Amino acid sequence: MVTGITHSLTLAFAFLMTALASGVSVFFVMRRLERNKERADADAAQSVLARAHSEAEDVVRRAQLETENVRREMEIEFKEKSMREKESFEAEKRATYKDLLDKERALDKRRDALDLQEDELRKQEHSLSNQEQELRRRLDRQTELNRELEVKVEEQDKALYRTLALSKDEAKAMLMKKLDDELVEETGALIRKHETNAKKTCEETARNILLLALQRYSSTHTAEVTTGVVDIENDEIKGRVIGREGRNIRTFEKVTGVDVIIDDTPGVIILSAFDPMRREIARKTLQRLIEDGRIHPSRIEEVYRQTCADIQSQIVRAGLDACRETDVNGLHERVVAQLGRLQFRTSYSQNVLSHSIDVAFIAGMMAVELGLDENLARRCGLLHDIGKASDHEIEGGHPKIGADILKRNNEPYQVVQAALKHHEDLRVADPYTVLVAAADACSASRPGARRETLENYVRRMEELEQIAMESNFVEQAYAVQAGREMRVMVNSQLTTDESAAKICRDIVKKLTERLQFPGEIKVTVIRESRTTGIAK
Repeated sequence: MVTGITHSLTLAFAFLMTALASGVSVFFVMRRLERNKERADADAAQSVLARAHSEAEDVVRRAQLETENVRREMEIEFKEKSMREKESFEAEKRATYKDLLDKERALDKRRDALDLQEDELRKQEHSLSNQEQELRRRLDRQTELNRELEVKVEEQDKALYRTLALSKDEAKAMLMKKLDDELVEETGALIRKHETNAKKTCEETARNILLLALQRYSSTHTAEVTTGVVDIENDEIKGRVIGREGRNIRTFEKVTGVDVIIDDTPGVIILSAFDPMRREIARKTLQRLIEDGRIHPSRIEEVYRQTCADIQSQIVRAGLDACRETDVNGLHERVVAQLGRLQFRTSYSQNVLSHSIDVAFIAGMMAVELGLDENLARRCGLLHDIGKASDHEIEGGHPKIGADILKRNNEPYQVVQAALKHHEDLRVADPYTVLVAAADACSASRPGARRETLENYVRRMEELEQIAMESNFVEQAYAVQAGREMRVMVNSQLTTDESAAKICRDIVKKLTERLQFPGEIKVTVIRESRTTGIAK
């Protein structure tokens, strides 16, 4: 039994060992299979990595090729751009050189003119020196005469005391009367003598004055802007315009402030005034009076008032036409009216409204080339000189006046700056101001566009009228006869004949002290009283 049990145990142990060996064999087989699988996975991963590395190298090579191509294209483009800029610089250099040559020639001409003026001034200085010496000699002679006169007066005084039983006051009064009579006669003779000598020694100055006057009036351009012509059917109308004892023509000149020239020229009446608006009002007024046939003082004033109202309408139409021509919209009606007034203003004989339209178009074209707003540039150019419509009424320069007007009427910042700074020589941050300044220079520097002689003449006429209007008693003041005569109308209720004479002397004194002018200026103060009644 023990042997059987042992045999059973032996069999069980053998079976167990066999099973164990089988399990170990299976384990090792499984491990080998796992190692083989891992090795295969590693080989596959290594193959994928190799392919990825190869593809990355291909991408890098292609990127390098594209980069090289881009670099070459940029080098070519840079070289072409450099060539273009070089050509542009050379062209600009040539233009600048030509401009400098032109300016140098102009400066040479101006230098020659200044040399001639300097020689002329030396001659005048020498002449004035001679006159001064002559006046000193005359003054010394006058001093000697005064001393002799004092001696004679003392002798007569003593003789009177000896021969007449007069009191000291009576004798003094008698001597003063006699002395006054003698001085009046001697002063008149001395004045006539000085006038004769002045006429002899001032011929050269008179010739210069004539040359200046001929230069001012010989130009057709100047004649067109300072005179107006009214055509008439026959010369009988001239007599009606003059009126009985000249009352019609005096009333017309007083109301309109122009000088009416009626001469032997057939079929025309000439109106002369430095203010274009005043001259246009006078021309239309005279045309209407001639067409109506009724010419008398009250009718002249009535037609003048109607014409003034029509001119205001014409001013508004001119402003609207300028806006339509330059395609500038949305302006305030006050700005349009100020713009229309520029039609009757000149700057160095150039019409300011036409000049503003030119500047608007030039600035607009330059803005297009620079990629800026064309409409805004035109608006700036059209309104840059708007202050000239009121610079004779408001104190200050036209840039500041124009900027204030535009600011009050809510114009854009660029427009206000263009009006304020288009004459200033400084760095301006706003490009539209630079455009307007350049366009303004282009319009003004065209050959024949401006003439300084007329502007100086008009400025002198305005100064004459302003000096006369400083008095509180003066209602109207007109400079006529090319500034050789001033007609001043005073308030008849606030003045008398004596005070009118004093006002005349004060105006003459101010003109002499504050202005320099050739020849002489005749000042006429008019004090007129009117009485009006209405019959019912």
